[in-house]
Amino acid sequence: QVSYDPHSHMRVSSLSANLPSSSSGKPAYSFHVSADGQMQPVPFPSDALLGTGIPRHARQLHTLTHGEVVCAVTISNSTQHVYTGGKGCVKVWDVAQPGTKTPVAQLDCLTNTIRSCQAHPVLLGTWRPPPPRIKAELTSSAPACYALAISPDAKVCFSCCSDGNIVVWDLQNQAMVRQFQGHTDGASCIDISNDGARLWTGGLDNTVRCWDLREGRQLQQHDFSSQIFSLGHCPTGDWLAVGMESSTVEILHVSKPDKYQLHLHESCVLSLKFASCGRWFVSTGKDNLLNAWRTPYGASIFQSKESSSVLSCDISTDDQFIVTGSGDKKATVYEVIY
Repeated sequence: QVSYDPHSHMRVSSLSANLPSSSSGKPAYSFHVSADGQMQPVPFPSDALLGTGIPRHARQLHTLTHGEVVCAVTISNSTQHVYTGGKGCVKVWDVAQPGTKTPVAQLDCLTNTIRSCQAHPVLLGTWRPPPPRIKAELTSSAPACYALAISPDAKVCFSCCSDGNIVVWDLQNQAMVRQFQGHTDGASCIDISNDGARLWTGGLDNTVRCWDLREGRQLQQHDFSSQIFSLGHCPTGDWLAVGMESSTVEILHVSKPDKYQLHLHESCVLSLKFASCGRWFVSTGKDNLLNAWRTPYGASIFQSKESSSVLSCDISTDDQFIVTGSGDKKATVYEVIY
């Protein structure tokens, strides 16, 4: 597994082979799309890969041998613990200690596959022995839950269901308090704005929807030509990154019609996460790639090629670590190098 600068040897996905080249003659991979649909290669500013808070690369730090396909990962706020979700359980790892990693705790969840896990910002990452335990189960009528989000005040949980509904749970009394209905196929991914006022969801119905959490209604709908597998809202700006089954990443402005389209993945974009600083984000795919991008125009900061599909990712709240979950039944912890 290596991390390298893709600018020295640019790969081109099969999709972007038909796209125009940049002014340098190299195949372009980032395009600005105007309101009328005109696509132009992006001329990156001179400081695209420089400046405060822009990584240079990522160094592999730990391998966490989960033992099943790792469909979900998250890092605690303290960055001491990583949580990996797979078939039947969530495993907890102490990554602050050097040496070979073995789980320090395990939460067994029957025989179902864990598709999403979220660290409660108040509780997880601060515990001392005894280890965490399952406190409650939130049961919906849908066959499956694909993704979760927790409100900034940690009082509410949102779950994306395979029937298209977004179920809202009160975490204190484990009660369902509301459902957002609109997606006509499974709701696959979710993110919440930093102020807790808006919720963004992506679906297998090729739409991204924005919901007003105070008024309980849909505000926006964006239609795409591909199923939506992942999305993330920029913590510091008005940008939304969307990862698609078609291998494209799109960056939408939440209030203006212009957007960017990025073509470096060669297969489905399975997960996506913004850094807390908002200046960069990562996406992972079925093509075994972890891509780091500059917000919003998508200059490629670095790539890491793993040995199997990369199903999930997270970035620590201090932007110092990235963790990925793999089809190789393991998770990888990277140190971000500035």
